Amino acid sequence: MFLGEYAHGLDNKGRLTIPSRFREELGSPCVVTRGLDQCLFVYPPQEWQALADKLATLPLTQSDARAFVRLLFSGATECELDKQGRILLPPHLRQYAGIDKEVVVIGVSRRIEVWSAAEWEQYSTAAAESYETIAEKIVDLGI
Repeated sequence: MFLGEYAHGLDNKGRLTIPSRFREELGSPCVVTRGLDQCLFVYPPQEWQALADKLATLPLTQSDARAFVRLLFSGATECELDKQGRILLPPHLRQYAGIDKEVVVIGVSRRIEVWSAAEWEQYSTAAAESYETIAEKIVDLGI
């Protein structure tokens, strides 16, 4: 399980050091793709396959389902961890997430998210203000 928040920076080649606590569970190759809320999702191979299997059951007749699957898979790339525990974030994904140099890497249960430091600050501040309201809304989901 991925937990925690870590501030990191990209090097000049666009490589991100994955926090050491995440490396073993992440495995290699991992899959990086467009996430939601302008971040990147990073999946271990087995979680990516489980997600792909679920998405394969979506009806092709629904335009929203087609659009989501197209964008998720077309933006995806396999990344190998190098000996220093880094992955190369492709330019198209860095551009999507507004990532320049400073990033925040967070653990979100079965996936990792990579945020531009500025976007994460803005998002987490807004979400923290409504944390209790969000909790009240999702309690009905059986959590």
